[in-house]
Amino acid sequence: MQLTFWGAARQVTGSMYLLELEDGYKVLIDCGLDMEKERRETPVAYPDRPSYSVFPFEPSEVNLVLLTHAHIDHSGNIPNLFREGFEGQVLCTAPTLELTKLLLQDSAMIHQKRLNNYNKHKGKTRKNKAPQQPPVQLNEWYVERHVKEAVEQFVPISFNNKFRVKKGVEITFMPAGHLLGAAHIVIEVNENGQKKSIGFSGDIGRYNYPLLLNPQPLPQVDYLLCETTYGNRKHQSVKQAEETLAEVIAKTCVDIPGRLIIPAFSVGRTQALLYTLHKLATAQQLPPIKVFSDSPLAFHSTKVFEKYSKQLNKEAQDFKEDNEVLFDFDNLVYVEDLKTSKAISNYQQPCVIISASGMMEGGRVQHHIAANLQNPYCTILMVGYSSEGTIGHDLLTGKKEIRIGDQLIPVLATVLNTDVFSGHGDQDDLLVFVKNQQKDNLKKLFLVHGEYQSMQDFQALLAEYGYQNVELPQKGQKYEL
Repeated sequence: MQLTFWGAARQVTGSMYLLELEDGYKVLIDCGLDMEKERRETPVAYPDRPSYSVFPFEPSEVNLVLLTHAHIDHSGNIPNLFREGFEGQVLCTAPTLELTKLLLQDSAMIHQKRLNNYNKHKGKTRKNKAPQQPPVQLNEWYVERHVKEAVEQFVPISFNNKFRVKKGVEITFMPAGHLLGAAHIVIEVNENGQKKSIGFSGDIGRYNYPLLLNPQPLPQVDYLLCETTYGNRKHQSVKQAEETLAEVIAKTCVDIPGRLIIPAFSVGRTQALLYTLHKLATAQQLPPIKVFSDSPLAFHSTKVFEKYSKQLNKEAQDFKEDNEVLFDFDNLVYVEDLKTSKAISNYQQPCVIISASGMMEGGRVQHHIAANLQNPYCTILMVGYSSEGTIGHDLLTGKKEIRIGDQLIPVLATVLNTDVFSGHGDQDDLLVFVKNQQKDNLKKLFLVHGEYQSMQDFQALLAEYGYQNVELPQKGQKYEL
């Protein structure tokens, strides 16, 4: 049995791991979009693969895909897998199926706009400039019909029920926290009378997070893949989400008074924010100001959270039973069309604007940020991780001018940061996850899905606890299990 690391290897995004059994049966665990690759200016070519291929392996030879959760860095290349010849099924939880469909449709819409723009200007030469070259990512752009074809092959699997894939291969999905429907996956293989088990962490959630279940510990496995997004960091905030948000709103919308912009991913982070605001409103701790949720994707994914509320934590279920809904409250306004979104700039009263994307690399939040960066009465609250090279990262690192499109805009707004809404477990949470495994029975521990320094630091920490067989795989590295 062989395991090859084709993504999230010494980097955060692009989760993709190929497990090949002795009889040639191939299972792909996650098929995510590589955000680092997206930002490169030269195409990535794989030896022995066609120039158009997104993948370093032959998709038609893959028999099955297992999906840990819906986020694009885990699911975003699934339509391309089908487009290049994959004919199997994608197994995931029911909420992951619905959220992935929404995220892939949103991604396809963005790709369609890029294709339209490229086709509009293809072959045209502007004065004193060379002809436009095809975008580096052109072969990775899929459209709505590709998403539809892919999602038709998704099969929902329930949590904590062992599922037989084929003779000698069983899988179990276990709650990982992090996002509605997110799972750890355990694969048990019986080959030649020998049993082996592999655990895939997916993204590990944090304990006592708004809405979500705590991450469930895995049973003892022979091999473990553990994410390391926060492998060398601990969450700084010691306050509860409600207290943190109430304090920021009081300072920015009441004491000044001004407007608060919160860049937040539409799936997961926005729901945690809306749920927290609803709790504040119910406790009469939210001032009577408008809260604009400005993301169509957030609106639709919020309905999925309501639909699967029985898979949320007990506090959220009790809150829904007492209040009938999880997210709606007085003064909450869902903004659907772009015209209304842009009109919010003319709203003169104190307000809260929650808009995507979290790193500000696309979506409606960009025009809110562009319109308010020079407003000293505006506060921008960063509530999640922003990778290097993004507008979010530039704001977090204190840059005095921010480039949005062709504009270079001075930063006069106040920029704040909190990790209380981060959906990733920190170093302590990752350590708890790993320490559930008996180190003498764990043959290998692979660290993935993190910046290389984060992996190295977490590897050193694990060594202090006696975990010696810890690997930091490189992309394309293959291991015999």
